[in-house]
Amino acid sequence: MEKELNELVIRLTKEQDVECARPEKTAAALKECIDRDYVHVMYKNTGTEIGIQLDRRFCNFEEADFENAKGKVHLVGGLTLNYDKVKCIAEVDLTTCEGKGYLESVSDEDYKEMMAQSDK
Repeated sequence: MEKELNELVIRLTKEQDVECARPEKTAAALKECIDRDYVHVMYKNTGTEIGIQLDRRFCNFEEADFENAKGKVHLVGGLTLNYDKVKCIAEVDLTTCEGKGYLESVSDEDYKEMMAQSDK
């Protein structure tokens, strides 16, 4: 029997506006978070802020110019939200530190593998 997802998690599986504003809404601050493999993503529609453990296998920083706050980053990371194991996928513009993001439910096995990447 498959577990039913939490109502908030279901709402966040639909793509919506996000921002990376912690500790501040700058490309330099976001770069520091990325370097630590832990980024806060705020879902603006619901006011829900989550912290994701980046899974660098799926992140993309090739279009990022952090020094000039230009380009974009593709962030993928895992977390447990309201007892549901999920991954967050977000595309964030470095000029505004805003973009689009959504959650996807993941299996226990995928979650374990995703979180183990941060130990490497």
